[in-house]
Amino acid sequence: MDATHEVFNQPAPLAGYNLFETNRALRDALAFNAPQLDLTSLDTLGAAIGTVDMQAHARLANTNAPVLHTHDRFGRRIDEVEFHPSYHALMTAAVGAGLHGAPWAVNVAPTLAAARAALPPEGALAARGGPAPLDASPHVQRAAGFMLFTELEPSILCPISMTYAATPALRGNAAVFADWGPKLTSHAYDPALVPWRDKPGVTMGMGMTEKQGGSDVRANTTQAVRDGSDAWGERYRLTGHKWFFSAPMCDAFLVLAQAPAGLSCFFLPRVLPDGARNAIRIQRLKDKLGNKANASSEVEFHAATAWLVGEEGRGVPQILEMGTMTRLDCALGTTGLMRQALALALNHTAQRNAFGKPLIAQPLMKNVLADLALESEAATALAVRLARAFDHPDDAHERLMARLLTPVAKFWICKRGSHFAQEAMECLGGNGYVEEGGEGVMARIYREMPLNSIWEGAGNIMALDLLRATRKGDVVAALAHELSPARGAHAALDRLAAALPSRIEAMATEPEARRLAQDVALAVQAALLAQTAPPAVVDAFCASRLGGDWGHAFGTLGTGADVDSIIARAMPR
Repeated sequence: MDATHEVFNQPAPLAGYNLFETNRALRDALAFNAPQLDLTSLDTLGAAIGTVDMQAHARLANTNAPVLHTHDRFGRRIDEVEFHPSYHALMTAAVGAGLHGAPWAVNVAPTLAAARAALPPEGALAARGGPAPLDASPHVQRAAGFMLFTELEPSILCPISMTYAATPALRGNAAVFADWGPKLTSHAYDPALVPWRDKPGVTMGMGMTEKQGGSDVRANTTQAVRDGSDAWGERYRLTGHKWFFSAPMCDAFLVLAQAPAGLSCFFLPRVLPDGARNAIRIQRLKDKLGNKANASSEVEFHAATAWLVGEEGRGVPQILEMGTMTRLDCALGTTGLMRQALALALNHTAQRNAFGKPLIAQPLMKNVLADLALESEAATALAVRLARAFDHPDDAHERLMARLLTPVAKFWICKRGSHFAQEAMECLGGNGYVEEGGEGVMARIYREMPLNSIWEGAGNIMALDLLRATRKGDVVAALAHELSPARGAHAALDRLAAALPSRIEAMATEPEARRLAQDVALAVQAALLAQTAPPAVVDAFCASRLGGDWGHAFGTLGTGADVDSIIARAMPR
């Protein structure tokens, strides 16, 4: 007891639990999309990142932000970012779980063999063994792990996500891929700034946007001048800048620059093969709203050495391919943040008493919590379904669904994130708004939420991409096929599913694109829930989101919703 009062009715922190074991929505989504998946590694990861020690690493990595050192004490230019040890502990865990490259380890051996066969004899290197092949659904498995890790700490997943997206694009330069491919799928993390050959594993970043262009990368002014060739192919010198250059301590980057034939993609290592530092000058680190553990920077290239990836003038198609991967991760990341915000709200309200009973037993709070649980489960269902499409690139239907659902999921899930976090924070009251202790995680989530909506293409970019997707192949038939298993599950879903084909075929103007993205997302979410979730979840989701029995804020479910069953399913313990 303190000198003046006894401290009581304060909830215990949500710590020391298995994040995967208690996430029923995720487990059911995995059972539906990848029934053969071995869940052992996910169970191990869920237990590891739910520990008090790992939560402490997440807090320390965010409260001790990265520090830029442009010069050493003798005046030599070094351009290094110093991180707290907890950042490196988190990176070690994420890389160790294969979140950066495990899906590519499945096919990396034959791909590397083909890449090496294309090399001149003097460029070929001795073969290196990679990780053992994974399950038949590596992208789904990796997606589940990515969502779980996001619940612990999302900031460090920026270099993880970029490595995931950049690795397949690097195949456009067979020589570089032959050398770097095995390192990019290694489960070893090494932050040292040394040549790639001296490291057990490497990470990659990207540098696309510039001050004057943003998403309009065709406005880029960075120039690439030919500088001969070597074992890695056509070599160039890059001069210019990048306005957003996240994770500048990655081992290499894929960047866009203007070559004689037009905007092109280049491989830009931090350390050159001879051990010299490349001419990448970090100007400053961004002071961001959230994402504090991750270093995002502005850089200049002073005739930096880079190698062409793919063909000159084909940089935009390559970046769009990489963008598809990172947009998947934006949807996964927001989904993970939703789940953690919901878990914190449930943990708090189950222990906090007000007006004679626990908050979770209060009728209005029940409605809010159940509504949040519906949103979280629907996001999980859609995100995992999208990941499944990436596992089957040879299937025509899955290719169409990947093309259609990537902008839809990125748009809708990420748009819902900030509103979701605000409502979940309100469940904790003032405790949720403070930046300390276990409750401080909620404030960190709230600051993080807008990032996934803005980065890798904000809402309008996604809506425009959806318009392009509707003109690729028979999207109408593919969507109808996707929704058909849920026919008859709910009248509101049937009505929406029946209306979507004509809307897609008639879609001609940009102002309608955002509403179409919303409605396609809701229809697919409802159809997936009809196949994976209990009736209480399906009925409440369809009645509210599709049937109009809902208000304009969370906590406005109709009186017929089985809120007790929905809450019980979502409990984190």
